Amino acid sequence: MPSTAAPSKRGRPGYDQQSVLLIAVDVFNRHGYDATSMGILAENLGISKSAIYHHVPSKGDLLKLALDHALGGLESILEQPEAQSGPADARLEFVLRQTVAVLVERLPFVTLLLRLRGNTEIERDALERRRTFDHKVAGLISAARDDGSLRQDIDPRTVTRLLFGTINSIVEWYKPGGALSPEKLADDVITIAFDGLHVKP
Repeated sequence: MPSTAAPSKRGRPGYDQQSVLLIAVDVFNRHGYDATSMGILAENLGISKSAIYHHVPSKGDLLKLALDHALGGLESILEQPEAQSGPADARLEFVLRQTVAVLVERLPFVTLLLRLRGNTEIERDALERRRTFDHKVAGLISAARDDGSLRQDIDPRTVTRLLFGTINSIVEWYKPGGALSPEKLADDVITIAFDGLHVKP
């Protein structure tokens, strides 16, 4: 999987673009993007508002960098060979496992993505990219259903919503570094999903 480190660019001494971005994402998640001013960001960074502009041109640019980081991780999953060839249910399992991994590795960034309201063009563009990702995963669910490896008595749209609802809820309760490892978390999600979806012999 590609590196999950946030994009980095050198700025003023004491901060680089990555560290500014990490703090900005934390502030956006706590206060909401719309309610976060450059003044609030500056206060949390401990620098002046003018100093922030040495790192990024605007608050919107910080949002775009953050959303690109979240979406780039998700989109890269579908480009991997395991997501493109093989039985549909195996590809679906791979994509779901990797989605959980990206969510955990980029938790603050994906949290921000999932809380978007679509109030700006940047947000609307990100939401459209997210919908495209969701539709491609839904296509895998339908393919696995059609080839008989998943149950056919459940509407694929219901399956898609329930799977994404389960995975997306992780941002609200999962604590990295705790007793539950990312690998065990992914195992548990897959077990719950597939034990209910696979056709029983």
